[in-house]
Amino acid sequence: MNNLQAPADTSTLRRRGLMLVLSSPSGAGKSSISRAVLERDRGIVMSVSFTTRPPRPGEVDGRDYHFVPRARFDEVAAQGGMLEHARVFDHHYGTPRAPVEAALASGRDVLFDIDWQGTQQLAHNARTDLASVFVLPPSMEELERRLHTRAQDSEAVVRRRMAKAGDEMSHWREYDYIIVNYDLEASVASVQSILAAERLKRDRQLALDSFVNELRGHS
Repeated sequence: MNNLQAPADTSTLRRRGLMLVLSSPSGAGKSSISRAVLERDRGIVMSVSFTTRPPRPGEVDGRDYHFVPRARFDEVAAQGGMLEHARVFDHHYGTPRAPVEAALASGRDVLFDIDWQGTQQLAHNARTDLASVFVLPPSMEELERRLHTRAQDSEAVVRRRMAKAGDEMSHWREYDYIIVNYDLEASVASVQSILAAERLKRDRQLALDSFVNELRGHS
């Protein structure tokens, strides 16, 4: 499942969900990693963003993005209904606030496939809920090869994405974790390890005080 109605992770202790962000230059692999993590872990669900860009072949409204007109996007943003929003390549993207906050409160983890601008806003608005990962390509040559291989964009768009990649990568220090995506399977395993560790952080386990007191009461 990749929507915010997926079942919450079940555990002995009640836990607040976390926001796991994956960012990278276009073509470095964050979307492939995201899909694999979602397929293998039922405890995490995908945040479905609003966007003003048109759908790409195979994309479905409400599953991949909420495709909305610019006027609707601006209305939701003006009303404070987005956790983050940014302009990327002449289009606007944003995360609706209500479904994410509901998921976190119920113990679900939420995965974000967003850029550094959106990550900065999430860090400002909800830092304690955030774990951020930046995915780097092995080389610029490999990044360009992957952009051509996926055949989603024109040559002009590929050149624009390559030109922008350097600026995007300059923000790597703002992230909690860095993965160099030499191999997809290894990168997916790294993200799964990060997720497992973040779930065990003390501050996310909401019932620890009462749990430990109960343990001590039986000692």
